[in-house]
Amino acid sequence: MEVEKPRESRQHAAQCSVRPPECMEDMPGEQQPELTHRHIRFVDGSGSSNEADKESEDSGSPDLDVPEDQQRQVGPQLKLLPMNDQIRELQTIIRDRTTSRGDFVFSADRLIRLVVEEGLNQLPYTECTVTTPTGYKYEGVKFEKGNCGVSIMRSGEAMEQGLRDCCRSIRIGKILIQSDEETQRAKVYYAKFPPDIYRRKVLLMYPILSTGNTVIEAVKVLIEHGVQPACIILLSLFSTPHGAISIIQEFPDITILTTEVHPVAPTHFGQKYFGTD
Repeated sequence: MEVEKPRESRQHAAQCSVRPPECMEDMPGEQQPELTHRHIRFVDGSGSSNEADKESEDSGSPDLDVPEDQQRQVGPQLKLLPMNDQIRELQTIIRDRTTSRGDFVFSADRLIRLVVEEGLNQLPYTECTVTTPTGYKYEGVKFEKGNCGVSIMRSGEAMEQGLRDCCRSIRIGKILIQSDEETQRAKVYYAKFPPDIYRRKVLLMYPILSTGNTVIEAVKVLIEHGVQPACIILLSLFSTPHGAISIIQEFPDITILTTEVHPVAPTHFGQKYFGTD
C-alpha cells in the first residue's frame, strides 16, 4: 500500500524553487557559469515550422530549419526558450499591428519576464543546506552573487524592470548606441557601468536582434571595460538568423538567449513600447 508523503516533504519541494531576492549584489568568485545546451528551432518566413521540424522534435534531434553551413555558424551559443502556446500567443500579440499599446506593453512585459527568468537560470548556483521552521535540514541550491545587468538604450530599458522584479538589488549599467547619419555605422555615445563590472557576469538586454550591429558595438565596449565574452549572456525577445550569426561570428564565446529566430523581426518594438510610434 502506497504511503502518503508527510506534509513537510511537500513543503520542502516548493521551497527549492525560491531564489534569494538579493541574489546579485556581492562580488563574484572565480567560477564561470556552466551553460546548458538546448536545441533551437528556426521558423521559416511563413511563421511556422515545417513537417521535418516536427519529426525532428519527436526524435529528439537538433531542430534547425536553416542550411547546414549556417547551423555550424550558429552553434550551441544560441539558446531558444522551449516553445509553448503561451509564448506563441505573446509573440503573436506583439507582432500584430492592430494590438493596442496597453496590450502590447502587458504582453511584452510577460515575455520579458520569461526570458529574464531563463537568463538567471543560465548563471551559476551552489549547493547549500537550510533549516526549515520544523528543524528539518534541507539540501538545496542558492544563487551565486556578483552579477549585473546592462541595457542598450532605448529599447533595452524595457527589460530592466523584469530583471529588477527577479533580483531587486541588482546593479544595471547602460549603453547608448546610435547610427551615424552619414556613415550609417553604429556609434557609442554613452556608457556607464558598475566600476567592478570586469569581475561580474553580465546580462546584456536588447529585445530585438535585427542586423546585430548594435549588440556587436555594445559587446566591444564591455570588452574594453574588462568583461570577457564568455561572461556575457545576451537577453532578447526576437532575433533574425543574420543577427544571431553576426554576433556569434564576432564573439564565439557569447551566449544568446531569445524566444524566436525568424527572418522578420518586430523592429517597431521600442517605439510601440514607449509610445513614440
